[in-house]
Amino acid sequence: MKLTSPYLERKTRLELVSLLDVMFLVLVFFIYAIFDMAVHRGLKVDLPSAAGQHERGERIVVTLDEHDGLQLNGRVLERPALVTEVSRLVKMKPDLPVLISGDRRASLGSGVELLAELKAAGVEKASFQVKGPHP
Repeated sequence: MKLTSPYLERKTRLELVSLLDVMFLVLVFFIYAIFDMAVHRGLKVDLPSAAGQHERGERIVVTLDEHDGLQLNGRVLERPALVTEVSRLVKMKPDLPVLISGDRRASLGSGVELLAELKAAGVEKASFQVKGPHP
């Protein structure tokens, strides 16, 4: 007696649909992880603590170190050259925010003067970068 069944006659095959779904989800996870990573293009500074708004996306980072030295996205520049370069970058992309990442040991006067010079050069979206308030 011969047993016949549709299950016995089927050939073995590899189902790729579920594998493709998993690979797509892994790809989406890594894409979102890359977009969520904050790229800090400057010198590591000890930021002051205060409440602030979180900025995401592309931005211009001006770093003011503890000795009042200035960097623009990691490049050391003198104040007039820095203000001119930031103004040029903002004219190319007007919605680009400028973050002044000032060390807590930098003089307040240097930070305020820099902000005033940036505003005078036409930079509207300039603000100081801070870390969150103390718990």
